[in-house]
Amino acid sequence: MSTYLVEGGFPLKGSVAVHGAKNSVLPILAAALLAPGECVIHNCPDLSDVEASLAILRHLGCSARREGTSVIVDASAPTRWDVPDRLMREMRSSVIFLGAVLGRMGRASLCAPGGCELGPRPIDLHLAAIRALGGTITEEPGGMLCQGALHGADIVLSLPSVGATENAMLAAVCAKGTTTITNAAREPEIVDLQNFLITLGARVRGAGSSVITIEGGAPLHGGSYTVMADRIVACTYLAAAAAAGGEVEVTGVDWRTLSTVTAVLTEAGCAVRSQPGKIALRRDRPLKGVRPVRTAPYPGFPTDAQAPVMAALCKGSGCTVFVENMFESRYRHVDELIRMGADIRVEGRVAVVYGVPRLHGAQVRSSDLRGGAALVVAALGAEGESRIEDLHHIDRGYQCLEGDLAALGARIRRVAEDRKT
Repeated sequence: MSTYLVEGGFPLKGSVAVHGAKNSVLPILAAALLAPGECVIHNCPDLSDVEASLAILRHLGCSARREGTSVIVDASAPTRWDVPDRLMREMRSSVIFLGAVLGRMGRASLCAPGGCELGPRPIDLHLAAIRALGGTITEEPGGMLCQGALHGADIVLSLPSVGATENAMLAAVCAKGTTTITNAAREPEIVDLQNFLITLGARVRGAGSSVITIEGGAPLHGGSYTVMADRIVACTYLAAAAAAGGEVEVTGVDWRTLSTVTAVLTEAGCAVRSQPGKIALRRDRPLKGVRPVRTAPYPGFPTDAQAPVMAALCKGSGCTVFVENMFESRYRHVDELIRMGADIRVEGRVAVVYGVPRLHGAQVRSSDLRGGAALVVAALGAEGESRIEDLHHIDRGYQCLEGDLAALGARIRRVAEDRKT
């Protein structure tokens, strides 16, 4: 086990490049299963969730290896259609393999997925999409068996679920006929998946809008593709600069995908300058409360940005109300922030943050990916040293977070922790 030691109170300064997007590369790796050939995926971050996906691909009979910042997947001859419990438990988004395995192999056996504990994330929408495409689903002890010949269909999602949209897209690529997905998720990562599928020869259009059309049955082949930058990592670095003070430039990210986040940080008192491929933030005065922040599907305020931005706004003046509309149990970081001196009141999906003059270092524990990143953000703006434990959550979505922050001037280091005592 590892721990972060963070000595707060040092402004950040410099430029940092953002690695590839976790929420793009995971469905893209699943999509690589569809192509009978070699896929070269560039800008692929070295994350524990990525390693879990590569392990699933290898179990299915694919070749998967890393070469620097690229991953090469050869799905010429997959041999299995099951994903065992030990692999599914590694990450919640492992359910994304459902559509790909079913589409390529004609059947799929999956167990319940694992990952962060953010309250119920029912996969009903995923299963409804599979059924609409002609798949039959049989419950098994601890999992399910999906099989059947897939055909085009008109799918209407009751909610714009990112995962259900991706699963429907992957399955529909292999279905005979045309599929339309209405009320589809509009996230940039959906557009990235569409562009990768097009690289493989699929006929997909409409991603980024609420209606996606897939003409299934096109012959697929391998290809080379570069994954988009991770907008939530970029948001975390911007929040870190807002918390610690200083001036930071984040490069490689499309500023338009973070406009709702930069609007909040600007209102809080930061000077933000957005240009093609980069966002610069300067904070040289105390932060202040802002109008209510309500998480929503894209292009609204991203739920993954809620915790890091909340952490930045803990120190300052005024009051900010956060309304979490996407997931239950997404305020697990609040108790840890309170240990650092934050004043936060939670009632259901609403958290009210009262700014305080200072935060102090404390021993805290991350309980999920973005909540863990929020503790790092808060620690950078706190007085004294903080110990942040359970870094495996953070490692799911950040590639060497401590290295990037240290390069900006943060006093942060990772130390091994012996828990045998």
